[in-house]
Amino acid sequence: MSDELKQSCRARILLAEDDEIMRITLSDWLQKEAWCIDEAEDGKSALALLRANSYQLILSDIRMPGMDGVRLLAEVQKESPETDVLLMTAYGSTEDAVECLKKGARDYVLKPFDMDDIVIRVKRLLEIQQVRARCVSMEECWRRQSHTPIIGRSEATARMLELVSQVALSESTVLITGESGTGKELVASAIHYGSKRSEKPYIRVNCAAIPDGLLESEFFGHEKGAFTGATANRIGKFELADGGTILLDEIGDMPLDLQAKLLRVLQEREIERVGGSRMIPVDGRVLCATARDLKAEVVKGTFREDLFYRLQVIPVEVPPLRDRRDDIADLCSYFLEEFSQGREKKLAITDDAMAALMVYDYPGNVRELKNIIERLSVLTPSSLIQVWDLPADLSGQCVEEEKVPFKLSEAVAQAEKKCIIAALRETGGVKTEAAQLMGISRKNLWQKLKLYQL
Repeated sequence: MSDELKQSCRARILLAEDDEIMRITLSDWLQKEAWCIDEAEDGKSALALLRANSYQLILSDIRMPGMDGVRLLAEVQKESPETDVLLMTAYGSTEDAVECLKKGARDYVLKPFDMDDIVIRVKRLLEIQQVRARCVSMEECWRRQSHTPIIGRSEATARMLELVSQVALSESTVLITGESGTGKELVASAIHYGSKRSEKPYIRVNCAAIPDGLLESEFFGHEKGAFTGATANRIGKFELADGGTILLDEIGDMPLDLQAKLLRVLQEREIERVGGSRMIPVDGRVLCATARDLKAEVVKGTFREDLFYRLQVIPVEVPPLRDRRDDIADLCSYFLEEFSQGREKKLAITDDAMAALMVYDYPGNVRELKNIIERLSVLTPSSLIQVWDLPADLSGQCVEEEKVPFKLSEAVAQAEKKCIIAALRETGGVKTEAAQLMGISRKNLWQKLKLYQL
């Protein structure tokens, strides 16, 4: 088979069969399905090919000179545990089939067999492999709340969502930028699940969370013996994302030497495992996210200029929460609903507390707001969140930012209001204790609460 044809194949299969006529016939039949077929005349030849190449599936006769199919199966499990094995024999029985399946074979077929039956079995095994890859992706997605919707009705959010809907329909590389905590991963998730690849794997890699020495293996996988501890072949994230989408989060933290290899992957659409000797074609859409200013990183020499322009085919900027304050109320409602699940009380926020939340700048963006609401849901004594329940830098902000009035009565009222808020915060909202702390009666406190609309 020519190299060009091999590159176009979506699955690579090793056929080990000592009967030449059977081997050629089966190989020709399988190649009709656009699978790349390598042939071996015995078990030893098959093992040599396995050590030099990567295969999704091995079809092997059981009785072969030198090394039989059962011994080959054991070697495959050591060398390449992700490769499935289908065993074939003309001398088998039900007991033999059960024994082979116990030893790790994925399927077992008796000769003579119908060629269409073999094709069906191979397709089924390849589909199961895709399901396994998707399960890895789905577990990661659920673990990191990939299906969380993008909440908000502000003009800035509406513009961003319109761009996301357009970007999702393309196959272009996307660079998602924005401050920490703005929701860049949610935008990436929306792009994937709104694309034609939504039914395929969605793989995430946090470049900042993986040690530099392990990043290459994480991306591209490795061959057995590539380094100390590499006891078996391992598939990398780019292979797992084949046909789907891969998100490279915190791309600005990627070391320079790996940036060069990533550039090659984007250009050539193929990867080479660590310690490997052959190129493996991949078809994964690449999304990147970063809180860094990559243009500034290019100027400093910590990020490759050619990679920057290759990534920024379509830039998507996620605005900070302070630039979309109209989203704060909706986000609060969403988080309150989330944190009320499984609890007896349904939480709500008073108008004064919401006003304080609306004017805060949120240096930690949506993530900070979520943490605040979660903390309030745990610590607030009642089901109604008051302004004095808020953290100190929020609850006093509205009052503290007011100009000091010239009229003495207004200045006294302002100071009295701040004193009441501080006392209620100190006592956790217990009004009797707050009144005692302030040296006034409980009735007097109620009157002042009504006066100041607290």
